[in-house]
Amino acid sequence: MFHHSDAYVKKSTISTYIAQPLALWGGIECTVHRVGDQYFDQLQRTGHHHRCDDIKRLADLGLQTIRYPLLWERAAPHRPDQIDWQWADERMQCLREHQIRPIVGLVHHGCGPRYATFERTAFERELPRYARQVAERFPWIDAYTPINEPLTTARFSGLYGHWYPHGRHDKVFAQLLVRECRTTIRVMREVRLVNPAAQLVQTDDLGQTHSSSRLSYQADFENERRWLTWDLLCGRVTPHHPMWGYLRYAGITEADLWYMVENACPPSIIGINHYLTSERYLDHKLATYPKHLWGGNGRHTYADTEVVQAAPEKRVGLEGLIRQTWQRYQMPIVITEAHLGSTVDEQLRYLWEFWQAAEQAKAAGADVQAVTVWAMLGSYDWHCLLTRCENYYEAGTFDVSSGRPQPTELAALVHHLATGKPARHLIPPGRGWWQTANADTPINELVA
Repeated sequence: MFHHSDAYVKKSTISTYIAQPLALWGGIECTVHRVGDQYFDQLQRTGHHHRCDDIKRLADLGLQTIRYPLLWERAAPHRPDQIDWQWADERMQCLREHQIRPIVGLVHHGCGPRYATFERTAFERELPRYARQVAERFPWIDAYTPINEPLTTARFSGLYGHWYPHGRHDKVFAQLLVRECRTTIRVMREVRLVNPAAQLVQTDDLGQTHSSSRLSYQADFENERRWLTWDLLCGRVTPHHPMWGYLRYAGITEADLWYMVENACPPSIIGINHYLTSERYLDHKLATYPKHLWGGNGRHTYADTEVVQAAPEKRVGLEGLIRQTWQRYQMPIVITEAHLGSTVDEQLRYLWEFWQAAEQAKAAGADVQAVTVWAMLGSYDWHCLLTRCENYYEAGTFDVSSGRPQPTELAALVHHLATGKPARHLIPPGRGWWQTANADTPINELVA
């Protein structure tokens, strides 16, 4: 509905996008989320909480921009007026010393601290208050991601029951999503009172849903729903929007939806997080799938699995998704998470595929500015979507399993891409398992 033809983009503008070289950003998996009554902290588990010298390691690779956490749940876990700034002060100083620009995250797959969790109105009062204090303490910070992946977090917490408050209903999902987006608007309003030039870098997982013919209506619905974070922030969800009726059905008032329109806060940069699990396939033929993949919508029962496993020929891939995003929004784009939990050879192939996809979309006229290598210090327990604590570690650019970060072979590729050096020779020969026509290797990858 909101697509714009590429013809509307002036050729001179396209030339400007292409002329600016693609940058490589870095990122640290930093989720602080709640399952039941227990909070889990990735920064503690990977040891980064205790290692300021990790920042030097990232700087030595040539990175000049990093998605970096100043998470609310960590800084003020008990009371809003008791903020411990020691860690933040130390890390922000270290980033400045190494001339690294942080894209500061305030909530990462989190629900907020116990006194203001996001199913309550206190969330949208207290997070902007915390954000204002961050901005006043560090007025030089010029880019924020107030809430990482609002749509994905709302799905996991409100629709699928994985994370707190473990909802399994459209109403819970919709309330969480709208509150997260409304809070993001209020956060940026407070931040821009301190730094009017502060950018909103709004991330969310982006994939596409495919299906057997019987379930095409469900795939169509999910393919509209995937844009809701950005559409809500851009003020596009009016009565003519395909999701207006669904959100009203799910209990969102017209006043709440019109608030988003009247107080629109479009992202300065659209951040695309994409994984091999992001593209889905819905199949009504249940017998060919294990029962843990079975689900439904009240009308049909079906399996929900990765398209790369069930129908790899249908996969759109990152370049196609970038093109869709550019046609819809005509806004600057950054791939804000690129990671595969697998062998280092497959990680090399995967990051290289993302880099090439971004370059190709950029050459076609999209304003793609950077690719972010994610989970650089690895991550714990994303194999089960953080629903259990099994201490299953996946390495990234560094392997921290010994307690001290050791660079993997991925570090050389990161260094070459970050510093503009030729890198093709660093990619192992052969194709990634997901690039084959009949992929049958089990996925074990990060979806944060």
